[in-house]
Amino acid sequence: MQTFIDAYSWLNLRYLLQGLWVTVEVSVISVILSFIFGTILGVIRYSEIKYVSAIVGFVIDLIRNLPLLLIIFFTYFGLPNLGFKPPVIAAAIIAMTVFESMMIAEIVRSGIMAVDKGQMEGAQSNGIGYWTALRIVVLPQAMKNMVPALVSQFISLIKDTSLGTIIVLPEMMYHAQIIYGQNTNYIIPMFVALAVLYFIVCYALSLVGKYFERRLA
Repeated sequence: MQTFIDAYSWLNLRYLLQGLWVTVEVSVISVILSFIFGTILGVIRYSEIKYVSAIVGFVIDLIRNLPLLLIIFFTYFGLPNLGFKPPVIAAAIIAMTVFESMMIAEIVRSGIMAVDKGQMEGAQSNGIGYWTALRIVVLPQAMKNMVPALVSQFISLIKDTSLGTIIVLPEMMYHAQIIYGQNTNYIIPMFVALAVLYFIVCYALSLVGKYFERRLA
């Protein structure tokens, strides 16, 4: 018990919470960017634009089948060889956004395909253009079906930020490693703290997802 009390000193907790802030910052920015890019890519792939959709589909399938860790490595260690060296937080955001955008693109494409084709045909028969019908008729209906999958993917993204420790991203996991690196007796208390913090963040996101799911229903 004394080990837990010592491990949870204000100094250690404050340092851990600083890591939590970085985790949340990287996650929120990556979620927003990946949702925007993923939606655009998903719509392009669904729309079967000549050549463009095929190229986008190939890129999506390629990146989806690569390990996220490899993309993080490439972003942080590979891009400098191409003349662009992002800071560690920017590198993590870029890697997360690229990987998650491809995952979300598939969710969006599947969500649109689940909408009855009669919705698009009915809109077009009333004189509404294809892209306008897709935006105001099909996508809102598809979004209702996509919410659970999107929330699940975003929760995975939050947990995947821990992979950033490999490039010394100062997020929760990295800060916990620093703390128990100074005293190995703090390993279990730090793992417990990490589990609680990850649960709080991910559960809060799942509640937000359920709220939007109810509203869309």
